[in-house]
Amino acid sequence: MRKEIAVIIGVHSSRITREINGRKKKDGRYDATLAQIKAGVKRGNSKYQGMKIEEDVDLKNFIIGELEQYRSPDEIAGRMRREKKNPRISTDAIYRWLHSSFGQQYCKYLCTKRSWRKRKSIGTKRHMIPNMTRIHDIPVSVLKKGVVSEGDTFFPPKNANTKTSAVLVAERSSKYIQGNKIPSLETKHMKRSIGRMQRIIESDALILDRGVENRSHQHFGVSAYFCDPQSPHQKPLVEGSIGLLRRWFWKKGTNFDKVSDKEFQEKINIINHKYRKSLRYRSAYEVARKSGILKVLEKKIAIQPRI
Repeated sequence: MRKEIAVIIGVHSSRITREINGRKKKDGRYDATLAQIKAGVKRGNSKYQGMKIEEDVDLKNFIIGELEQYRSPDEIAGRMRREKKNPRISTDAIYRWLHSSFGQQYCKYLCTKRSWRKRKSIGTKRHMIPNMTRIHDIPVSVLKKGVVSEGDTFFPPKNANTKTSAVLVAERSSKYIQGNKIPSLETKHMKRSIGRMQRIIESDALILDRGVENRSHQHFGVSAYFCDPQSPHQKPLVEGSIGLLRRWFWKKGTNFDKVSDKEFQEKINIINHKYRKSLRYRSAYEVARKSGILKVLEKKIAIQPRI
């Protein structure tokens, strides 16, 4: 019988004998389910965390010496790979050893001083955008001759007891930016804000990210196109404009309840009147006005103040 089984599964008959003798029950019978459990336990006990380093004294001493010189695990592993040291070890293997009971005493040499593995944060809940059109589907005619804008939002800080946010839209060719404060990211406020900006510069395409605030894009009054997930580089102008506003006026985490509507528009006006190297040292206001895309000129607030 054992020889027949060995022929069917393609192994030597002695292997069948070892399997039965090694994993049979106390009464001598062989049970496949129990044998699988025993095999899993044996496999689990065959290795332990940090074993590769702990069992090689020379490798262990080398890594400890490097750590004492404040080399990071990535530096150590990368240098070993560059110098073709044998045996070599990966960055993850060094961290596994450091996080084990054998290497925790050396975690004091890490920049974080952390002797445990940092838990990955749970990602934010994903929201489905109905009738979403991807950025790659923008018509070529619109890209070449149309008015294409990018939109994004300023979120309130997490520790602030407020929902007050801001919407920013930047037109690509002139780099002219518009923005409005809104009480929250609800659909009615987003719709009203983008509609107001459409009356100043009428965009043929508006590029957005996949945030929950854009789920009702069909009511924005403009054709919306969405970036790929985790791809802010697909709307670089508005991301850079937000960075510019943060650098000059509102640091990250600013509570917009403390920023008046007048001040908000004044700061945006300042950016629109800055001379930009990418525009041959013209302002976004000058380029937008010359190209004729400004449908309505907003009331001048304080043009070209010193900054």
